[in-house]
Amino acid sequence: MNAAAPAATASTTWHALVETASAPYRRAGRFAWHFARGKLRRDPVFSHLIERGLIAPHSRVLDIGCGQGLLASVVRAAAGVASQGHWPSAWAAAPIDVRVAGIEVLPRDVARARAALGDGADIVCADMRTADFAAADIVVLLDVLHYLDIADQDAVLARVRVSLPDGGRLVLRVGDASSRGRFAASRWVDRLVTLARGQGFARPAGRTLAAWQRRLRELGFAVTCEPMQKGTPFANVLIVATVTARDAAGAEAAST
Repeated sequence: MNAAAPAATASTTWHALVETASAPYRRAGRFAWHFARGKLRRDPVFSHLIERGLIAPHSRVLDIGCGQGLLASVVRAAAGVASQGHWPSAWAAAPIDVRVAGIEVLPRDVARARAALGDGADIVCADMRTADFAAADIVVLLDVLHYLDIADQDAVLARVRVSLPDGGRLVLRVGDASSRGRFAASRWVDRLVTLARGQGFARPAGRTLAAWQRRLRELGFAVTCEPMQKGTPFANVLIVATVTARDAAGAEAAST
């Protein structure tokens, strides 16, 4: 009985977080609210980011391709829960005093984010290929880079690398092209989503996990990976890439 208690507490806390984080989207309309609740309930990445402490306390976060700002809302809700003393002991430190800035290319998603999160939401409507990257300790890119071609992917990753300080972290979710069946399912869903959004029939550009790791290491990141497809039919992998002191010194010397 005692061994099961922490899991139950964590589950209850996450359920409360989902409801709290999705509630503000009522102000943005029924679609925004239902999307927020469904995404936070079914997509394992948000709970993973919070429970594992990948959004560290007192950090500046840049969420590139932020959509309607779900990560910012989850972080805000988590800080509120922690301030009330309801934080599961099995989880990492709560993301208190975290500032989340977002970049999103779709104006209607930006409008939904601002309607839900208020005037204080630091979310700009811009293309990640040309947008200025705000100063950040953590950069998050979830399921967005594959919409760019390989050259643009590399350019964005290089700019992220330069923008991060010593110890800075890139959290990147990608599809592993070596997992053929699951990756094919991901591509078709992506194409349907872009078609529904009026962006045409996209041709996502994927890589194998080994190729993602190799490129990030070439840029000077230390890389760890974890499957992030639980409960989905997709080939998703979460990559956490960290700038080490040695890498930061090398990047600074190379830029001078």
